[in-house]
Amino acid sequence: MSDVLDLAMQLIARASITPDDAGCQALVAERLHRAGFAIESMRFGAVDNLWATHGSGGPVLVLLGHTDVVPPGPAGSWSSDPFIPEVRDGNLYGRGAADMKGSVAAFVVALERFVAAHPGHDGTVALLLTSDEEGDAVDGVRKVAEVFRTRGQAIDWCITGEPSSKQALGDLLRVGRRGTLSATLAVQGVQGHVAYPDKARNPIHEALPALAELAARQWDEGHASFPPTSFQISNVHAGTGANNVIPGELQVLFNLRYNPTWRAERLEQECEDILRRHGLDFRVEWHRGGEPFHTPEGPLRAAARDVLTRFVGTPPEESTGGGTSDARFIAPLGAQCIEIGPVNASIHKVDEHVSIADLDALPDLYRALIERLLLH
Repeated sequence: MSDVLDLAMQLIARASITPDDAGCQALVAERLHRAGFAIESMRFGAVDNLWATHGSGGPVLVLLGHTDVVPPGPAGSWSSDPFIPEVRDGNLYGRGAADMKGSVAAFVVALERFVAAHPGHDGTVALLLTSDEEGDAVDGVRKVAEVFRTRGQAIDWCITGEPSSKQALGDLLRVGRRGTLSATLAVQGVQGHVAYPDKARNPIHEALPALAELAARQWDEGHASFPPTSFQISNVHAGTGANNVIPGELQVLFNLRYNPTWRAERLEQECEDILRRHGLDFRVEWHRGGEPFHTPEGPLRAAARDVLTRFVGTPPEESTGGGTSDARFIAPLGAQCIEIGPVNASIHKVDEHVSIADLDALPDLYRALIERLLLH
């Protein structure tokens, strides 16, 4: 059994459902401490964060990941226990195998091999882990970034191990992410009997034109490497459950995934202006999940492109698609950020898995990136 496979299985066996780390970071910290890394644990609320560094000064290269996983759902739906890692048919199965305990294990092995071969390397190489990526993302990397900002901790480059590949390891290089803005909207009406609509006010009827306008709007035509901004309603709820009662309130959840054309404040204002123009009696609570970020051409993208081309045989697709990642909290510190990880076809699904061949290749891929950036 390879070192990376063994470590990935140990991590999967720890049922670290967000925000519980379940001892994953202690396992990683022990190994990296033996390899000569300085270890700092930062716990905020119920969230564990690990900051492990080797070397000093700049440039500073950070490998970024998370030890928490999403709930597995009904265990009986899995072919094997989601928290008892199982190898079969050339794959490692278990919750977090691809998202992202496989990458975390590969990070650790790559770092151990790198510092063993180059103990006096230039700059600083670091690993940052959180147990709050799959949850509220409040006391994880977001809070650590605030600490770093106060300390003046510089970060030049950040490689996130999120499962970014589409069909083969390394076929996609993530060079940015859209921003995410979520809303909980409550539209007030007057409850009443459906037979007497003149004595009530239906918030569903009143809100539909505004919601239709928001959904149909073309917010922009895209920006540089980013697709157009997207508005999606994710939940609508109203009523008492009876078919003869006009509800007194409508609740709507919606989200915008947006490109650098926008900032969250402007989108909030635009949405509220539309709601007001339709004369709605409403209140809205906003959650700013993170602003968009983009890594321009430079040493990090060039290194990643060359390394992935060597590993895959063809240049990777360079994309800003997908959801969000914790890199959105590191990029505002001035860091250039990319994401490289295993195939994402099974993430968050029943029978999540990662190819053992890909898992075995990941440490060499990450080590090649580290050497390309820190060795001169």
